Amino acid sequence: MAMAQGQTPAASDAAPAAQPSRAQQLMGATAPKLAELTDDVLYADIWERTDLSKRDRSLVTVTALIALNRPDQLRSHLKLARQNGVTKEELVETITHMAFYSGWPSAVSAVAIAKEVFED
Repeated sequence: MAMAQGQTPAASDAAPAAQPSRAQQLMGATAPKLAELTDDVLYADIWERTDLSKRDRSLVTVTALIALNRPDQLRSHLKLARQNGVTKEELVETITHMAFYSGWPSAVSAVAIAKEVFED
């Protein structure tokens, strides 16, 4: 059905609005610039560079988050690593390896988080 000039489409005719990104959901209302940089620089630029695969970037990121003992970010990056092709066994081996480089407590915390993520 054609619309007359000047008419706007009904809500049901309009294209669906894009869902807010995870960064927008988590911090957009409080820190909109940080959410924008997360989306536009970190994920749209850095994660898309071709010199490392997304799988390798996931392993590097998980390793850094274990070393820095960042449980909230580790949780989401373990999920992303699985999506990027990293196996559960490789993630557990990474955690075990990091126990000797970043400390036992960090590795034990990472195991607890991995257990939760793997159960989902």
